[in-house]
Amino acid sequence: MGCNCCGQTESAVRSPEDSAKFDELDRYIASLLEGQEPDRKRGCLIQILHRAQHLFGYLSEDVQKFVSARLQLPRSEIYGVISFYSYFTDQPVGRYKINVCTGTACFVKGAPKVLDEFKRRLNLTEGQSTPDGKFFLGALRCVGACSLAPVVMVNDKVYGNVTAEKVADILAECAD
Repeated sequence: MGCNCCGQTESAVRSPEDSAKFDELDRYIASLLEGQEPDRKRGCLIQILHRAQHLFGYLSEDVQKFVSARLQLPRSEIYGVISFYSYFTDQPVGRYKINVCTGTACFVKGAPKVLDEFKRRLNLTEGQSTPDGKFFLGALRCVGACSLAPVVMVNDKVYGNVTAEKVADILAECAD
């Protein structure tokens, strides 16, 4: 039986797939902390959160508690980092994670129109997922591909020189 005070939950409530992910995250954390001074745990937090989000798709309360317990840091500190960086999310995201860059170059070259077209076609606002869990729509401040502005990312694929007219084609590529 687990202990809620330190973020551990009963393994019986976790699916075998989630248990395997928590085990992998635990091994990853152990590898980062090996040989580290106890006061250096904070320095690994962002790296650990990146791995956790990669494994789970988002940083649930369970994942936050797990990281908090493993690093012996307050959960509020973990959440503070998650809420500060736009890359991290504590909500489930769709299978196709669409992010429109809204950095200066993309903004000037039409990103707001592209974002509005995604909103219209998906009937979503930023930060939401479709009810079927297929799409998530977000906006990022800069993806570092300014020469391709405006830029849209779908999962790890980058689309450059996107216009509102190209949104339908991008969504069609995501057809099942």
